[in-house]
Amino acid sequence: MLVLFETAAGYAIFKVLNEKKLQEVDSLWKEFETPEKANKIVKLKHFEKFQDTTEALAASTALVEGKLSKNLKKILKKIVAKDAHEQLAVADAKLGGVIKDKLNLSCIHSPMVTELMRGIRSQIEGLITGLPSREMAAMCLGLAHSLSRYKLKFSPDKVDTMIIQAISLLDDLDKELNNYIMRCREWYGWHFPELGKIITDNLTYCKCVRKVGDRSNFASSDVSDILPEEIEEDVKAAAEISMGTEVSEEDINNIIHLCDQVIEISEYRTQLYDYLKNRMMAIAPNLTVMVGELVGARLIAHAGSLLNLAKHPASTVQLLGAEKALFRALKTKRDTPKFGLIYHASLVGQTNIKNKGKISRMLAAKTALTIRYDALGENTSAEMGAENRLKVETRMRLLEERGIRRISGTGKALARADKYQNKSEIKVFDPSGDSTLPAVSKKRKIQEVEEQDTEVAVKAKKFKPDTKEERTVEDGEPVKKKKKKKDKEKQAEEEEVLNEEHPTSPTVENTEKKKKKKKKMKDEVHED
Repeated sequence: MLVLFETAAGYAIFKVLNEKKLQEVDSLWKEFETPEKANKIVKLKHFEKFQDTTEALAASTALVEGKLSKNLKKILKKIVAKDAHEQLAVADAKLGGVIKDKLNLSCIHSPMVTELMRGIRSQIEGLITGLPSREMAAMCLGLAHSLSRYKLKFSPDKVDTMIIQAISLLDDLDKELNNYIMRCREWYGWHFPELGKIITDNLTYCKCVRKVGDRSNFASSDVSDILPEEIEEDVKAAAEISMGTEVSEEDINNIIHLCDQVIEISEYRTQLYDYLKNRMMAIAPNLTVMVGELVGARLIAHAGSLLNLAKHPASTVQLLGAEKALFRALKTKRDTPKFGLIYHASLVGQTNIKNKGKISRMLAAKTALTIRYDALGENTSAEMGAENRLKVETRMRLLEERGIRRISGTGKALARADKYQNKSEIKVFDPSGDSTLPAVSKKRKIQEVEEQDTEVAVKAKKFKPDTKEERTVEDGEPVKKKKKKKDKEKQAEEEEVLNEEHPTSPTVENTEKKKKKKKKMKDEVHED
């Protein structure tokens, strides 16, 4: 049996001297305790050394991918073809299948072969002569570095230290610009204080001051290329009636020199921002699409590198930049913060205050995926970032519309949220009973009184014959005097009821007296 063994220095092919001892897999390690015992089990037949690190890297990557390299193919044809009847022990079953297909050699891979490889690796210095241990260690280290770079697709464009330096410099430039502009406005404000209120933009302010200088020059100078016409007229009008103090030419020259510095720094800042944007799209395109170039660069700078950021979970990415607040909250047992640097992302800024925590959590989860894809993936497109951003936007829209999905069931139908309605009866206060004053006019009252009087008279007429008949049937005697008394008593009672219900004015009382007289006259006529 032949054994194919790969090392960092080259390919080694061993011949197994005693195959019987290989049957005892559990005790095979005892045969490789010393180099002398190992030489009794296997013997080196051929060793093909690599010429340089590039060849070693090509061979190792081919083995990792389960492919047969050209160098290994030549060795197997030259050496193993002589002993074609013997089996070839290989460490990788996939590689064995490729060798069997292309060279028609019978390959074996089993636990016994794995244990044999482990024994050979432990005594490699004694089995392969002419390879010092120091050289072997250096070759292993160099190949490991090359292989790790190859796996990560290492290239100069993927250097994230440039991003860290660029974003740090950008922040420093913003601080310096703010200080310089504040100093410039305050300095020139002693001479022309009204200009600061009229021109709000800092860069335009500095350009205007650099071009004009003394405020007395505003009337004769043309600033139309810097300011619009309306603002230019306001500036010229304010310059004529300014309350500022007079300054010397030397002071104006120093202010103009400061304005030059502000304009140069602002131009360099825009150039640096463009550089950072391009570098971020080259190194982390998906992260840039998700949170923007500035937030993405700050996350990378805070973590130290893109690879370190890829190792962080989504919860850590969410709270990067808010470490002090987090540990303070844990110490005082209060609510922990919901976002750190990710708060400045455009997606979090668009949401309501109520939903900011939910969106930042989801955005951090999707951002963690895109960071790993950018750091460890082979593809450089930003499709994954665009898809995840769309998912976050749809989730944000659902939260804003309050579209709560059902936990069980199909998941497509919206949960019914019926409005709560209280069915208890509530009695409403009637304010009409509070007023004791008559709400009706006097004329209406007179008409109502007349109508009530007529109704009473009609009732009296109806009841008269009935009473007559009843009296004549019962007594058989005439009862004219009793009727008069009863009618008068009834009328008096009705008048009292009417007076209680409707308190009348003196004019109404006069009309009532006249009506009473008329009724008496009518009654006397009927009686006669």
